[in-house]
Amino acid sequence: MPAVITDVPPASDRSDTETEYVQLLDPTGHRVHNDTYTPLVAGLDQDAIQGFYRDMVLVRRLDTEATALQRQGELGLWPQSLGQEAAQVGSGRALAAQDYVFPSYREHGVAWTRGVAPGALLHLFRGRDHGGWDPGAHNFNNYTLVIGSQTLHATGYAMGLQRDGDVGTGDPGRDRAVVAYFGDGATSQGDVYEAMVFAAVNDAPVVFFCQNNQWAISEPTSRQSRVPLAQRADGVGIPSIRVDGNDVLASYAVTRAATDRARSGGGPVMIEAVTYRMGAHTTSDDPTRYRSRAEEDYWRRRDPIDRLRLLLEAESTPPDFFTGVDADADELAARLREYCQQLTGPPPASIFADVYATENSVVAAEQEWFTTYQAGFADEQEAR
Repeated sequence: MPAVITDVPPASDRSDTETEYVQLLDPTGHRVHNDTYTPLVAGLDQDAIQGFYRDMVLVRRLDTEATALQRQGELGLWPQSLGQEAAQVGSGRALAAQDYVFPSYREHGVAWTRGVAPGALLHLFRGRDHGGWDPGAHNFNNYTLVIGSQTLHATGYAMGLQRDGDVGTGDPGRDRAVVAYFGDGATSQGDVYEAMVFAAVNDAPVVFFCQNNQWAISEPTSRQSRVPLAQRADGVGIPSIRVDGNDVLASYAVTRAATDRARSGGGPVMIEAVTYRMGAHTTSDDPTRYRSRAEEDYWRRRDPIDRLRLLLEAESTPPDFFTGVDADADELAARLREYCQQLTGPPPASIFADVYATENSVVAAEQEWFTTYQAGFADEQEAR
């Protein structure tokens, strides 16, 4: 049986007090055995687990630096991922290279694991462009600001993989899965339920990964559902699993099992990763207006980075490893700040780029008119 977390905070998630979670690493940094999921992390050596720690520390520093840049007027907005690093890094590292990810707008840790350049995450929030890195280079779609809409895109893409014959072939280099990331608030959106219906009736190879960080802006999970969010998948016949989202090992194992199932043709799965948004919803939010200091302190004692560090120290990781990771984080922050400050405004004509995959006559005509219109201002300046 999965390990049970019995000390969930009564105010944030009342429905979870008797619900089992998969947990492989408890808040004190001790390993927890699970007959189903422990074997999936048994092959991770010390270097791999240290890699998880490094990932989480660097992602947090990226997040902290971006928040500081927004406060200093360098970014218009920033959605923090503080406290959710284990759910994102663990699940991201469990994916195969050929798997495809549809994120929302807070998945900085998943983007990191897929190789998206940290600076690219800033473009959208600086107003440089629409946040468009090359999705095909990383199998990581662009950030989605419309809550829950990416779950429909993910399901459609997964159905396309079926029709292309890239599911259930038994070839580990060919079979593919799709993962859609969203928050607890998105589960109240119709798009998410519709996506689940399509995925279920088509046995689409998609994993619905919900990061339940306890708050949909200022609305607690207890005001969104009377039952654990994972049970919302039960209504359409999709199996679900709840995992301690502050446990990077459990997040890795559960995601690996779900994506293996999806790739083999077993159909969709929903994962609810129970975690906590330690920061604000975005930098325009003030969480002190709707949640207590006691609740924040409760979750701060369950910090996912601190938890993994306790394990690494207990398993004889030398101090210079942690010193080196901190130095790498400082270097990343400096590079990110320099990159952000040198970003210039986009050329006005760039609004016509990347609208369609192939040339469109209407867009081409509008671009030609706009170019002529702009040139007229230059001619007028020269005349003066």
